[in-house]
Amino acid sequence: MKEDFLLQQLAQREAQHAFRRLRLPAPGSVDFCSNDYLGLAQSAAMQEGVHTLLQARPYMHGSTGSRLLAGNYAWVEEAEEMLATFHQAKAGLIYNSGYDANLGLFSAVPQKGDTIIYDQLIHASIRDGIRLSKAQAFSFLHNDLEDLLKKLQHAVGNIFVAVESVYSMDGDFAPLQEMAALCDKHGAHLVVDEAHATGVVGLKGEGLVQHLGLQDACFARVHTFGKAVGCHGAVVLGSPHLRDYLVNFSRSFIYTTALPPTAIAAIVASYELFPYMQAAREHVSALINRFRKGVVGFSTLYSETPIQIVLTPGNEETRRIAIGLQSAGLDVRPILHPTVPKGKERLRIVLHSFNTEAEVDRLIKGLAG
Repeated sequence: MKEDFLLQQLAQREAQHAFRRLRLPAPGSVDFCSNDYLGLAQSAAMQEGVHTLLQARPYMHGSTGSRLLAGNYAWVEEAEEMLATFHQAKAGLIYNSGYDANLGLFSAVPQKGDTIIYDQLIHASIRDGIRLSKAQAFSFLHNDLEDLLKKLQHAVGNIFVAVESVYSMDGDFAPLQEMAALCDKHGAHLVVDEAHATGVVGLKGEGLVQHLGLQDACFARVHTFGKAVGCHGAVVLGSPHLRDYLVNFSRSFIYTTALPPTAIAAIVASYELFPYMQAAREHVSALINRFRKGVVGFSTLYSETPIQIVLTPGNEETRRIAIGLQSAGLDVRPILHPTVPKGKERLRIVLHSFNTEAEVDRLIKGLAG
């Protein structure tokens, strides 16, 4: 069977210096690219916590079906109650991933005649959920309150405003207090993706919404577990009515095999650990300050989070710098067009609690050439 139609598109990507390849980090390289902000994915304490939890009750490696068939069990419902309590929500529903959660939420809840207003830099999972929705949708300029207001003034039906608390490719915060006030004034439902704030932002890593006391101002929050939580899955938090609605209408929840008990054990174990890792969060904060003070000669985006952005316009140039850092034993990955707009290519540098000051200094020196 001829595959010329595939080869043509792949050749175009190659010509744009944008061809994506799976690669393994070099052995012994310093991790400056993963989202394992607190090191929990590789933590001995996490492994011990999971082992202890699994020893305490019978478990299987598979859930054997969807939650509406054979895949529901007491432990997953207990975990949902635990997550809702920790995040000061009335109810929660666990999904298999953050992608599934956003896809299932935005494709199911907004209806024909409704309006979705979303930040220009919103995650692809939310964009894909919006595409599957029957509602009309408009973007607003990134973190731009005036543009958000303009869109709100022309919105009809049930209005949903979709933002991230921390943006994964810029590392900046959303102005949630002002956004919540605008949503309240215009009767809009605020939905916040906390993927890159969970575990990192707040005294106990509870996320930006709770840190600002805005949990009651949100229609829904999405906390994902593949970043600082160090495992897999996600939870949509909201009212009991929202939970029931998603169970009935969210296709990415209904038509998939549920997470197995081993995955639930990892989620529970992490939530027993990261709220008490304040020293680790303070160390990350110190590394952020050290990095920002040390980087010169490059344009950077302002960020108080572990995600630090060094702008290196052009796919070829960005890839060249990244390869040089990787050759020096520093695992830094290039973010290329079309993942980001042309001219906004960058190095996405992630700082972790397990990184040392000496490693950050090596990174700064490597960037200086």
